[in-house]
Amino acid sequence: MGVHAAKRLPDFSYIGEYEYSLTCCTFNRHCWFTTSPSVEPVCAQMLQTAKEKSFEVPAYCFMPDHVHVLVTGTSADSNLPEFMAAWKQKTGYAHKQSTGLRLWQGGYFDHVLRGEEDRAKVIRYLLENPIRAGLERDLRKYPFWGSGLCSREALIDTLYDEATRVRGG
Repeated sequence: MGVHAAKRLPDFSYIGEYEYSLTCCTFNRHCWFTTSPSVEPVCAQMLQTAKEKSFEVPAYCFMPDHVHVLVTGTSADSNLPEFMAAWKQKTGYAHKQSTGLRLWQGGYFDHVLRGEEDRAKVIRYLLENPIRAGLERDLRKYPFWGSGLCSREALIDTLYDEATRVRGG
């Protein structure tokens, strides 16, 4: 598949208190994110970089060959391209040092959430990727998702009613 950089919106600065749904793919769609030792450092660096760059991470989900992230700028200076460049550079460098191989495909895909969009629906869609992909039937059993703001159980409680939780996600 090679390197691909998604086009950014031409008249949008990506700076400020905006919310974004992001997708970052691994280089050549290699399945790096299948074990805790491969996911945890990349996730920890994402959360740390988000904090450093004035972003919150309401939800994320690591799939074998890509990651979905919902991020929210928390200040007028929150700069999405800087956040993404820092996170991908730090994790890509560490990965290259340990494996000799490249981690990330160039660029990333973004969607700027608009005021009328249902945030809970966006998060549910993001988190249900492993179910749609057939990796797990019960979201609670899939290990590679969470939030930088609350526990996994709290996130499920805010997204699903009792009937949905009883059915398994």
